[in-house]
This record gives sequence, structure tokens and C-alpha cells, in this order.
Amino acid sequence: MSRGCGDPHPAERCRAVELWSADHLAALVATVLAAAALIAGARRRGGDWPAARHALATVLLAGFAGEQLTYALRGDWSAEVNLPFQLTDAVTLVGIVALWRPTPLRCELVYFWALSASLQAVLTPDLGYAFPDVLYFTYFATHAGAIAAACLLVFGEGRVPRPGAVPRVYAITAAFAVCAGLATLATGGNYMYLRRKPAQDSLLDVMGPWPVYILTAAALALALFGALAAVAKWTRR
Repeated sequence: MSRGCGDPHPAERCRAVELWSADHLAALVATVLAAAALIAGARRRGGDWPAARHALATVLLAGFAGEQLTYALRGDWSAEVNLPFQLTDAVTLVGIVALWRPTPLRCELVYFWALSASLQAVLTPDLGYAFPDVLYFTYFATHAGAIAAACLLVFGEGRVPRPGAVPRVYAITAAFAVCAGLATLATGGNYMYLRRKPAQDSLLDVMGPWPVYILTAAALALALFGALAAVAKWTRR
């Protein structure tokens, strides 16, 4: 979930996170360090670290709830923007549950969604609030936290995707995209960027105009899921 300065009802004196700025680079470094520390810690503990999972789930929950509350308190909450119909919202919520009660399907969803959608959101943030705004921290707590959760569950604790995970998760992703499309039509929003590309630079910029970029992104997602499955299988070996 994010909102640029040009979206409805922005906070006063809004300043967007600029790509490769100091606050963006700081978030990237923190993401890498957190993921590496969680992987190493879980492996030292024999592949099971419930305390870390529960702590990270708390971070994700606090980030998601804090973002919703901040928008509400500022009078900026809008059904066009703040309903949980971005894929990064879905992985945050699934990640909270998976970290507390890891099941194969939950871990698969977190792994494929976080290392595609959340990773893209961290690399090219569509965020209209820079450091030290509270929304800067909630944004990276949820997006970077989801990446850290995927790394902990799969690379740290060895909960690798099962055979058939790619078509299974892809089908669930497509179903979620349909829900996001209905939410976009109902609210006039732009969930999963189905109506238009994000205001900030992103990978969608090189995928053609609307609606071509939607089809291109769908094809790229399938290829990326396949690559991620291969990486997980290789690391288990």
C-alpha cells in the first residue's frame, strides 16, 4: 500500500522517497541485513526459530495497522487507496499468519509474493512520504518485513515450496488480481496498478502502455515464480 503526493488528500508538506536517495538506500541496507541475520540465526538453531518468527509477525502487524491508523488520523484514509487489495498488502497479511502458524501453502505464498511484489516495492518504492515520516517506517516495515519473512521461512527454516507450487500460487495470484480489479472498478482506485502505472519509476515503465503492461507483468510473474522455485530447490540441496 502506498500513496504518492499527487494522490487524493495528501498530507501537507509531503515529500516522496526518491529512488536511490539516502533514505531509500538505508532501507535497502536494513532489508538485506535483517534477511541475512534471520537466515543465519535460523540455521544456527537447526532450522526452527519461533521467537524470531513471532517477533517479525509483530513487526508486520504493527506496520500494517500503524499505516492504516496514520492515514485515518490524518484524515487521508480512502477506499481508493487504503483497502488491502495490493498484492503487497496480501503478502503482509499472509506473512503475519504464516510466521505464527507456518503451513506449506502459507509459506509458498509468502515466498513467491514477497520476492516478487514486495521486492519490487522496496527496490522502486511508490511512496509519497520520506524519512522521518511515520509512513516511511510503516511502508518499509511491511514490505521489507515480508521479504525478511520469506527468507526466514524458506532459506532459514528450510520450508521450501512443494512440487506444483508455481501453478498453485500463480492461480491464487490471478484470483487475487480479479478481486483487485473489482475493487478498482468499485472505488475508482488503482489496486495492483491495473488502471495505471505508479507515479514513481518502476519496472512497469518498460512493459509498454496500458493494458499491454498488465499482460507483460503476468507473463514475467510466471517466469519469476519458476526461477524462485528453482532457487529454493537449489538452496535446499
